[in-house]
Amino acid sequence: MMLQVLILLVGFFLLVKGADWFVEGAASIAKKLGIPQLVIGLTIVAMGTSLPEAAVSITAALDNNAGITIGNIVGSNILNILIILGITAVITNVSIQKSTFYYEIPFMLIITVILMIFGITGSKITFMEGVIFWILFLLYLGYLYIMSKKGTEQEEENVKDIPVWKCLLFMVLGGVMVVMGSDFAVSGATEIARFFGMSERFIGLTIVAFGTSLPELVTSVTAARKGNAGIAIGNIVGSNIFNILFVIGTAALICSVPFERKFIIDTIIAVLSGVLLWGGTIKKKELRKPCGILMLLGYAAYFVYLCVI
Repeated sequence: MMLQVLILLVGFFLLVKGADWFVEGAASIAKKLGIPQLVIGLTIVAMGTSLPEAAVSITAALDNNAGITIGNIVGSNILNILIILGITAVITNVSIQKSTFYYEIPFMLIITVILMIFGITGSKITFMEGVIFWILFLLYLGYLYIMSKKGTEQEEENVKDIPVWKCLLFMVLGGVMVVMGSDFAVSGATEIARFFGMSERFIGLTIVAFGTSLPELVTSVTAARKGNAGIAIGNIVGSNIFNILFVIGTAALICSVPFERKFIIDTIIAVLSGVLLWGGTIKKKELRKPCGILMLLGYAAYFVYLCVI
């Protein structure tokens, strides 16, 4: 049992560090190629924080551990909003950009509802539904490109200037670490679930979701402590969108991803979390401490529900 816990922890470490190295290398190369920092931040960096979810979910789908695939994504999206933004808001007021409030949050809510509809209608996410997610994903990338051309108020990412050979080394090592980490995390989580008689759904929605959300947690809390929390909401919403469209879409292209009936409630919670974020920022155009506390209490109630059901 201790070995499986160690494997799980090693997996999380490899996922987080590997994603960090991959993003650093890829962003630096993009900068050398003359790609605007804004585009780098909205694509490579945002996708990089979703690498752990992608690796774990696709690995789980290939290993027929479908409960971890959907649970990881839905659980991560809930945790990203209620825990990560909740903690960040308790530390400091978090401003929200106009584009995030008017376009990105509504889009996140819409695709979460679409995921639930796909799951309800066929009890699985099929190849064609994966194609639909990928079309929406490409449209979203197009939206980000247009926004960057218009010079919106999005924050720019600080990209380090690293030698090309080091960039390539970071990308290769980071990619290998993410793949190995995902394999370790899925293997360890599955064995722990079996040992304690817990469902893959519970493990995916809690332990694996928390582990794969570590990059977002570290990024947002660090930004808040440095007084640069304005990027937090946009990064989290962007990560949630990538999680559904890119991760579940890609997993569905590889093989059909079963969607248990119990996931309907979890997906509704994900939608309500987004609505809470939206409503919490509608008046002052920033996320404040009272809403942050409400988010943390909401996640505590959700965790109790998972333990009881």
